Amino acid sequence: MNMTQSFDTGLMWFRRDLRVNDNAALQLALSRCRQLHCVFVFDEAILTGLPRADRRVEFIRESLVDLDAALRQLSGKAGAGLIVRHAMASEDIPRLAVQLEAQAVFAARDYEPQALARDEAVRQALAQVGCAFFTCKDQVIFEGRDILTQSGTPYGVFTPYKNNWLSRVAPEHLACHDSAALASQLSERPPEFQRPVPSLGAIGFEVTNLAGLKIPTGERGGHALYESFFERMDDYHTTRDFPAVKGPSYLGAHLRFGTVSIRQLVRSALQRQAAGSAGAAVWLSELVWRDFYFAILANFPHVANQAFKPEYDAIEWESGLHAEELFKAWCEGCTGYPLVDAAMAQLNQTGYMHNRLRMVAGSFLVKDLGIDWRRGERYFAEQLNDFDLSANNGGWQWVASSGCDAQPYFRIFNPVSQSEKFDPQGKFIRRYLPQLAKLSDKAIHAPWAAKPLELQMAGVVLGRDYPHPIVAHDEARTKTLQRYAMVKKSGPPTLQI
Repeated sequence: MNMTQSFDTGLMWFRRDLRVNDNAALQLALSRCRQLHCVFVFDEAILTGLPRADRRVEFIRESLVDLDAALRQLSGKAGAGLIVRHAMASEDIPRLAVQLEAQAVFAARDYEPQALARDEAVRQALAQVGCAFFTCKDQVIFEGRDILTQSGTPYGVFTPYKNNWLSRVAPEHLACHDSAALASQLSERPPEFQRPVPSLGAIGFEVTNLAGLKIPTGERGGHALYESFFERMDDYHTTRDFPAVKGPSYLGAHLRFGTVSIRQLVRSALQRQAAGSAGAAVWLSELVWRDFYFAILANFPHVANQAFKPEYDAIEWESGLHAEELFKAWCEGCTGYPLVDAAMAQLNQTGYMHNRLRMVAGSFLVKDLGIDWRRGERYFAEQLNDFDLSANNGGWQWVASSGCDAQPYFRIFNPVSQSEKFDPQGKFIRRYLPQLAKLSDKAIHAPWAAKPLELQMAGVVLGRDYPHPIVAHDEARTKTLQRYAMVKKSGPPTLQI
């Protein structure tokens, strides 16, 4: 069906784009429909496997309250708001389209394998009732095969991808999709749908510590974080690696659920970079990495459960009872390495982990403990507020050296030197491991190496207040090189970073 065709009634299906400003699918839907209804489905296919107290579900719920209010304000109609459902989306969207007598459904494209299968099922079901299904790009700047090598193949290395990306990006890729002029076409909801956004309890979930963590939600929350970061973007290149410093944008969850526009962020970064901002240039690279990992998942879908480099699937990881004990200690932040444990405490308590620490904690699991990277990937997927399959998978394959443009297998993070370099005064460690707070700035990075008197003065008994290291890093490094030798028979000497 022609993308320029007009429809009497349409249905806008919000998924990972929970905002009204600069929303490509919303603008497309309004431009094609005389009247438009808006829906979000709490998809049982996704929710069933989640813990009952999940910050992400609460983040979505609070963001929907914000979206519902924004839609009503945009339209100027009290009853225009958002229809919120709790069902199997693949079944409910076609059913709702029939109820509302919609001739077309619109949505922003989603790229994860489960989402692609869901959308294909929806497309087929809608076709059976004579309803069209349109999707458009919204959560990335370039998607799929937009950026290819000169030979017409997808990139597997980041730097040439980035260079091509930067050479290609143009104003039309970053144009703001403003719906204000078309907002009168947002329709009043039928009486049976005139209900507020359901509570967490109504969909079978519990309130979490989201509010206590002061994590802002919704489009307004995303905008506030963006405004805050814009003021310190110029310093990003010098602050981003230090977890005790307010360096990152903290926009991860907002990008994940679309409560901010990626186009707005890239526009800002390009503007600041053009003005000579080194911080903006580095942050822009991080946004390009995001597109890169989306493209990797789209063009090499096997990475969702296998190594990007197939030879790395032959590695023999630790197994058995001892491996389970090591993995449990890592999950619980009881490895005996303070920076790793503080990072895991931050993740478990808040659903957030600083990017530098994601690399350190990930490397420790894979290359100090010898645990399959997929186990760490799954744990992060359960815990991270900003979990995104493409980026999470890309990050874990990077630390495991099995992914595209990954760190070399012989590059093994030293958790102590990383701690000394990026948390030199132990401020981050003290925040999440208060039992070590009285140790000196030197001893806090490796308590087992502290003098007995210093431990005593700090009130720390190893094995009681804080665990002994569960592995010796130097021995683990040697074992990792042997483990990876089956993939790389020879290679450069070990790099300590």
